[in-house]
Amino acid sequence: MSRRRVVIPSEEELERRNTVGIQAEYISNVQATDFPRHYPGEDNSWNIDKFRDGFRVQFHKNGPLEASFSLIGIHAAVANAFRRIMIADIPTLAIETVFIENNTSVIQDEVLSHRLGLIPFKGGREGLHSFLKWYKKKPNTATDNLGVSGDHFDYNTVLLRLQVKCTHNEDAAEGERDPRKLYHHAHVYARDIEFVPVGRQARYFSGADAIVPVNPDILIAKMRPEQEIDLSMHMYKGVGSDHAKFSPVATASYRLLPTIKIVEPILGADAEKFAKCFPKGVIRLRKVTRQEAAKQGSGYEGHEGELKAVVEDPMKDTVSRECLRHDEFNKKVKLGRKIDHFIFSVESTGQWESDAIFLESVAHLKAKCKAFEKQVINMVR
Repeated sequence: MSRRRVVIPSEEELERRNTVGIQAEYISNVQATDFPRHYPGEDNSWNIDKFRDGFRVQFHKNGPLEASFSLIGIHAAVANAFRRIMIADIPTLAIETVFIENNTSVIQDEVLSHRLGLIPFKGGREGLHSFLKWYKKKPNTATDNLGVSGDHFDYNTVLLRLQVKCTHNEDAAEGERDPRKLYHHAHVYARDIEFVPVGRQARYFSGADAIVPVNPDILIAKMRPEQEIDLSMHMYKGVGSDHAKFSPVATASYRLLPTIKIVEPILGADAEKFAKCFPKGVIRLRKVTRQEAAKQGSGYEGHEGELKAVVEDPMKDTVSRECLRHDEFNKKVKLGRKIDHFIFSVESTGQWESDAIFLESVAHLKAKCKAFEKQVINMVR
């Protein structure tokens, strides 16, 4: 009985497989090939230990409203699952229903309601993510003068009010032409929206934890004397797959890590021209050292003190391929992208902190996997 020979690929071959090739007119090697039986004699079966050893999370920026981090060692399908969950499956609060009592401004009722619905709000974390539940509307329920029906409770509905009227400013200077100084409430901003706590909401949303707009300077409408807006609003918990206003992110995107490999020395004026082909900070110019000039086969022989181009920070590159347009660089540089290195950029709308959005997406994906596992087990049974 013959034994099967196990083939171990070289480091160069692994790097080639793990890099998307960027040429002047096309790209190559775009599909992952690390699965069983693709390469004869190689064992590419997935196992948890191998994944754990190769997977890393590296943060580049972590602020309350913006985060940038890398997921290294995963497939595009998993990275894209995180992106889609962050956009569409993480719940937030947004204005869903607007009850207009009086609107004499120039903005139509439906346009005003749409603008209100897109304003992001923030509040106490425990109240937003733990206390408030999903709202389910019951058919044929009567409402009171605020639009509150028998299916609205403190744990599923947040009540807001907007009551502003434009009046003359008696203290305005003579000859003043700025409407914001001539009148009171000439501009209606998000800060004019009032949160009305109901029931136990005062316990979770008070003081610094009160529900307020993320940006109080969002312009809602412009009015002139005697014009008035009087309305109430209901906020519900929802997800981005229902409407974009419920999405916790302004943007959630990723890109592959660029790779720039200089295979032949680029010196002198060519080095300066080469650096200008990339965004600032990608390529750096350094002088050839004596040791490099003395080393045989380095390509720097006799060029001591001259400027050479070196790769400083490939993450800043946008892969514009500008350098490939010049014949003098075609055979001296290879461009690519790491197929398993995803650089994420997440901008929060304010209800969730940017890094917490990613952590919540991990929890959501884990719950989805457990639900799918349970369905498979039941199907087999």
